[in-house]
Amino acid sequence: MPILRTSLSGLPLAALPAMAAESTTVPTGITGIGPSAFVFTIAAALLATLLFRALASRATLAIGRVLGRLRIRRILAAHGRAVAHDAILPGAYGGLARIDHALLTSNGLLCIRAVHLNGTVTGKQDDAQWTHADVTRKNRLLNPLIQNEGRARAVRKVLPDVPVQNLVVFTGNVTFGSTPPPNVITLERLQGVVTKFAQDAGPGVDIDAAWSCLQGALLTGDEAQKDFSAQISFS
Repeated sequence: MPILRTSLSGLPLAALPAMAAESTTVPTGITGIGPSAFVFTIAAALLATLLFRALASRATLAIGRVLGRLRIRRILAAHGRAVAHDAILPGAYGGLARIDHALLTSNGLLCIRAVHLNGTVTGKQDDAQWTHADVTRKNRLLNPLIQNEGRARAVRKVLPDVPVQNLVVFTGNVTFGSTPPPNVITLERLQGVVTKFAQDAGPGVDIDAAWSCLQGALLTGDEAQKDFSAQISFS
């Protein structure tokens, strides 16, 4: 009678391959949740990180814009009471114009356009568009001098005898890629510019009369704001 050779456990050696084939693989941490679930988890984490950074960047920009405008208000307030902010006027060629900030002195009226950006700005006085670049992107923006000139003309239409100066103020951490055009400054220079403008010997504007005329032309109330917002949305 033939003798079967056995393993140490007493089982026939011929039965071991079949037992090995039937054995269950011990799951690892990754294969336990499945490849699809693992990839989805990583993608969701990356998306959440990018979304958080985008929201944080927008919030920082919005806060910086508000703080910049508050600084402009404080500087202008130190030079008299004839100051206006976010003032809506009939446009020089139809429509409406909104003045960011205005200061009326005996030397004339300073019409200020505030632009909040971080990065490098490059552009010439007569360029239709300027270039803005920061650490993440490069884009175009409308020439703020040309934008504000339309607003200054709206003021000149109301005050034809008052000199009106177009001034663009960049708030934020901004530098210029080349020499900026005249009447384009950073917020750090605004105090000196306003002081010089207010103290220069000018035509001797009757501030009370001019201010009363300007106040009478301003469009106030919710309807004016709605009309201006509708105009911006349409354009």
